[in-house]
Amino acid sequence: MKTNYCFLLAVALMFGGCGDKPNQPAQGTNTTSSGGSVATAPVDYLGAMGKAQQNAVKTVDTTSVNQAIQQFNVGEGRNPKGLNELVEKHYMPLIPTPPPGTKLEYDADAGTVRVVKQ
Repeated sequence: MKTNYCFLLAVALMFGGCGDKPNQPAQGTNTTSSGGSVATAPVDYLGAMGKAQQNAVKTVDTTSVNQAIQQFNVGEGRNPKGLNELVEKHYMPLIPTPPPGTKLEYDADAGTVRVVKQ
């Protein structure tokens, strides 16, 4: 009988632990680092999709313009003075419109263009 009580006591201590609980809440696999919740997930998703689309547009626009600048340099032997010269000399049909709140910044010395916030 004494061994049964010892066994039950050992099992209770094993499952009960020492009573110390961590101060940090448990991190589940469905939590986000941005503090989002299930209720705001659709809005968070749409916001992320909008940002991803803007980043993709920035990449495509700057890549096509930079390629036109390189072609201009090869054909004319110099960098264009401005982006409009690419259109005038038929290296591009038109200068792409940057995403809202941004603008294209052209460096004539380096012959590069990038998207910057206004």
